[in-house]
Amino acid sequence: MTYDPTNIFAKILRGEIPAHKVYEDDTALVMMDIFPQSRGHTLVIPKASSRNLLDADPADLAAVIPLVQRVAKAVQTATGADGIRLAQFNEATAGQTVFHLHFHIIPAYEGTPLASHGGGQADAQDLAALAKAIAAAL
Repeated sequence: MTYDPTNIFAKILRGEIPAHKVYEDDTALVMMDIFPQSRGHTLVIPKASSRNLLDADPADLAAVIPLVQRVAKAVQTATGADGIRLAQFNEATAGQTVFHLHFHIIPAYEGTPLASHGGGQADAQDLAALAKAIAAAL
């Protein structure tokens, strides 16, 4: 399958759709997931146009993975999470719903189960506050 430049993340990267941005550089955009699996669920979206891990340029992956690690540490610091889950889906059968490569950084809290992928929408004010807290921890 080929990359579709009309996907929602491509539109967000182009500034056509708003997002709760945490951080942005030439490599990637970091933003809050509006349908979080837990409080602080953050997405790292590479700017390179690839559908997923399977068609990504290895150089693009090498450039973004250090950012994924930095963001994971910042999310844990900002949220006080007990652990961090990193998820990345490839094709619909594996759970991918947006066909632009992205990484989910999902805080895990002792005794609190994760919500389902794509469950309920989070409060916009809470997302904005979390974005600021995570950005400050970066």
